[in-house]
Amino acid sequence: MFKNKVLLISGGTGSFGNALINRFLVTDIKEIRIFSRDEFKQDGMRRFYNNNKLKFYIGDVRDRNSINDAMSGVDYVFHAAALKQVPSCEFYPMQAVKTNIIGTENLLDSAINAGVKKVIALSTDKAVYPINAMGFSKAMMEKIIVSKGKNVKSTMIACTRFGNVMASRGSVIPIFINQITNNKPITITNPNMTRFMMNIEQAVNLVLFAFKSGQGGDIFVQKAPSATIELLANTIKNIFGITEHEIKTIGPRHGEKLYETLLTNEEMAKAIDMGEYYRIPADTRDLNYNKFFDEGEKDILYASEYNSHNTHRLNEEEMTELLLNLLEVQNDLKDFQANE
Repeated sequence: MFKNKVLLISGGTGSFGNALINRFLVTDIKEIRIFSRDEFKQDGMRRFYNNNKLKFYIGDVRDRNSINDAMSGVDYVFHAAALKQVPSCEFYPMQAVKTNIIGTENLLDSAINAGVKKVIALSTDKAVYPINAMGFSKAMMEKIIVSKGKNVKSTMIACTRFGNVMASRGSVIPIFINQITNNKPITITNPNMTRFMMNIEQAVNLVLFAFKSGQGGDIFVQKAPSATIELLANTIKNIFGITEHEIKTIGPRHGEKLYETLLTNEEMAKAIDMGEYYRIPADTRDLNYNKFFDEGEKDILYASEYNSHNTHRLNEEEMTELLLNLLEVQNDLKDFQANE
């Protein structure tokens, strides 16, 4: 389906963009455009991949003109550009608004005007029952995607939502490994905190599933197991053979949740089970408010949210297997053992 097509990845210098590049460069795709504001990372990618299929565009989703320049002739868009760090968004919430909300609308309008066939955006569990600025901004991003997705017929616009991706930039696994290898205590905020465990390849698969199966305004979620932060820290200690390494509880960060929620009660009531994934179709009711008095959603009362506390909980053996399958963990373990 990507043969001779042009794909644009906004925020394409991150973990997701690199995973997509590795997946697509071996196919007969015509061109992959990396759109981001980080010229240093773009230059590193250009040198690393050294592939004529890759084209790099410096720009920012806040700047409509820079998006329009990159969007001309594009068939498909994967929208990954965002401010994703909870603490920084807490301190600078308007920056999250400008990138995650206004930037998303800029990108979607540009894609629609350029005749792009499909746009798949990446969202986060923090958009569900948001308690921090990053989550609120991503929740509004989703609302924009759903609104334009159900109202615009020329471009299929849909969204994916997932929790923290294992070993991605800014996630806890590289931090824990760095603390172990530098003989510093592993710092956890709350040992009972649970997080979904999903690797970068699964994140790519979710986006491609949404690309193939999505309809305008859909939100897609992958079913995933979870683990406590304490189990994750202990498992990493055991993998590196330092079972006595200190774990220090420091308390929650700004705006940090005890567990991740991927589907609300209301979304679960209408979610379509597609095997490995849930699809939440857009609410297609109109603005005739009179209908809201006699047409309700009875099943909502009996639905239960989908979160990292009530999904399958990994044991240490399962967690070990997941971690050892991560290339980043394999490389760090080799380096650590070589220096012992």
